[in-house]
Amino acid sequence: MAHEATHAPKEDGAVHAHISSAGFYMMIFAALIGLTILTVGQSYVDLGRANLIVVILIATTKASLVVSFFMHLRYDNKFNALIFISCIFFIGIFFAYTMNDTERRGELDADQNVKILQKTGEEAPGGFVPNTPASGHADEHGAAPAPSGAAPAGGDHH
Repeated sequence: MAHEATHAPKEDGAVHAHISSAGFYMMIFAALIGLTILTVGQSYVDLGRANLIVVILIATTKASLVVSFFMHLRYDNKFNALIFISCIFFIGIFFAYTMNDTERRGELDADQNVKILQKTGEEAPGGFVPNTPASGHADEHGAAPAPSGAAPAGGDHH
C-alpha cells in the first residue's frame, strides 16, 4: 500500500514575486525625494548637537524604505527583517558611544576638545592645517628667464 502524505507544502526556496502597482512605487519614490529635500534643507539649519541625530534618522528612514519595498524585505522571510533591524540597532549603539565620547571630552580634562591650550596659550596639536600659498612669494625671487627661442611675454604671436 502506498502512503500519501497530506502535509502542508513547505517553503521550496523558489522566488515568489510580490508585484506592487506603479502608483505604489511612485509614492515610495516621492517619499524618498521628499526626505532628500528634507536632508538638504536641514543642512541649512543649525540644530546644534541634534544635527547628527536628525540626519541619521532621515538616512535610516530612507534606507528602510529602500530595503523594505525596493528590495522586498517586507515580503521576505521574517528572519531577514530581524537581521536588518539588528544591524540598525547595533549601528545606533556605535553612534551613541561615539557621540558620547566626542561630545564629553572636555568635562574631565580642560585641555581636551579645545583649539588653544589654556595652560600655555599655544595652538593645540593635531587638526587640519590648510595649505594656502603666500601671495607674492614668487616676486621675491624674480621672474624665471624665458627659454631660448620662446616668444617674449605679451608679444604678438603670428
